[in-house]
Amino acid sequence: MLITRRLSLAFIALLAVSASTGAESTPVDVAGYTGPIKLACVGDSITQGVGAEKGKSWPDQIQAMLGDKWQVRNFGVSGSTLLNAGDKPYQKEGAFEKALEFTPDVVVIILGTNDTKPQNWKHKDSFTADYQDLIGKFAALPSKPKIFISYAPYIAGKGNFGITEENTVAEFPLIDAAAKATSSGIIDVHGALVGKDALIPDRVHPNNEGMTAIATAVFQALTGKAPVAK
Repeated sequence: MLITRRLSLAFIALLAVSASTGAESTPVDVAGYTGPIKLACVGDSITQGVGAEKGKSWPDQIQAMLGDKWQVRNFGVSGSTLLNAGDKPYQKEGAFEKALEFTPDVVVIILGTNDTKPQNWKHKDSFTADYQDLIGKFAALPSKPKIFISYAPYIAGKGNFGITEENTVAEFPLIDAAAKATSSGIIDVHGALVGKDALIPDRVHPNNEGMTAIATAVFQALTGKAPVAK
């Protein structure tokens, strides 16, 4: 029964991603910038780098992939939620204010994992509106950043810490709606990890290689290219 359930969730995820192919992201036009392109990485513990070695978070790895034409900053906060009624709203964190002060040219947001916890998921009806609210705060900056939002990373097996794959997949249409309403790009870091349970030792936080998978998906969305192997 457990194996069947896992396969069913994976199939639902595949269907959800397939249904979203109309929301493909347009790469960043680097020709429009005279200095380093400032990229703000917004998210929770997975963005912060929990689960990976120091210097191996996905923001660290994408800085290496993008090179010195980009300036990448990590504004991840462990435990944070997209939901403003969640138990640790990202918009109430100091990192959010610092991300705004950074006046980024590009913003990548990967939130939603902690929102799947029971105490947060009960507020799911506000998910799309709260995402639009967060996007709007960045969109109002004088730098007028190009904004990408992502499906939350794949959760292995039965999940952990109250975080579940079932609720993660249920967020997909809510994220699609926010992206459509705000003309934001969509990145599928979830699909980059589906089925790669070995890269997620505690079933939530990717290891070094898992972070590489996330960074690669983000890189491809930002540039329209595959990263060059080094």
